[in-house]
Amino acid sequence: MSTKLFVGSLPWSVDDEELKQTFESHGTVVSAKVIVDRSTGRSRGFGFVEMENSADAESAIQALNNSELNGRNIVVNEAKSRN
Repeated sequence: MSTKLFVGSLPWSVDDEELKQTFESHGTVVSAKVIVDRSTGRSRGFGFVEMENSADAESAIQALNNSELNGRNIVVNEAKSRN
């Protein structure tokens, strides 16, 4: 079962492909999406990455949480459901 991760404090320059590439070294990425503002089309500074399994997700969290991406320290944790 796949696990969805929240990625915060993203640099404005990061796109879906760069986000995916950042996480691929820690396991299989099912999807990677940077959230953009509807009216301006600019990044909102966060996104979501879906990893194939929980072991890959945990590996990515351990390796990438509070790590630097394009000059900013990113936040990576398991996404909470939208209840």
